[in-house]
Amino acid sequence: MLALLAFGAWTFVVKPARDFVAGWQTPPTQSAAARPPAAQGDVNAPLTQADVQKFVRVRREVRVALGTSFSDLQRVWQDIQAGQSPNLIQLAAVMRQTAGNVGAARQTQQAALAREGLSNERYAVVRAGVNRALGLPSVDLVKAAEGLQTGQLPDLNTTVKPATAQEKALVAPFDKELRASAAAGLLGL
Repeated sequence: MLALLAFGAWTFVVKPARDFVAGWQTPPTQSAAARPPAAQGDVNAPLTQADVQKFVRVRREVRVALGTSFSDLQRVWQDIQAGQSPNLIQLAAVMRQTAGNVGAARQTQQAALAREGLSNERYAVVRAGVNRALGLPSVDLVKAAEGLQTGQLPDLNTTVKPATAQEKALVAPFDKELRASAAAGLLGL
C-alpha cells in the first residue's frame, strides 16, 4: 500500500512539478539581446504609468505564447478569484498540461522584458502592484512547483492585499485586458 501511495505521489505530484519547473527554466541558448537587464535602482519603487504600459505589452506577448494551455490556467485562476484555494491534484494537473508551453512563454517574456528595458525583479513588483490594483491575489505556481519538488507544501494564500489609489488609477485603463490575462500571473509571467 505504501509503495502504491509513493508511486501515486511521484506520478501525479512530484513528476509534474519537476517537468513544470524544467519547462520554466530559461534555455542557455538564449541570446544576450533577449535577456532582460539587471535590476537597477529601487525595484520596489511605486508603479508609474510607463511601468504599467510596459507590463501590458509584455503580458500580451506572453498570453499569445501560452497558446491553448492558457484556458487551463484560466480555470484555476477563476477558482482562486472565487476564494477557493487549489488543491495539490489540481495544481499537478495544470502543471502537467502547461509544462510544454511554459518554456516558450518564458522565452517570450524574457525577450519582451529586454525590449521594454524591465528587469525580472521590477517586473515581479509591477505584476504584484497590478494584481493589487485589480483586487487579485498574487499566487505563483512556479514557487509552488519548486516547493513540491523539495517535499514542501506550497503556500496558496489567496488573500488580496489592498492597492493604493495611484495603483488603481494607473491600471484602470487596462482593467478589462489585464483581468482577461491575469491567469498568466499564476506562472510568474
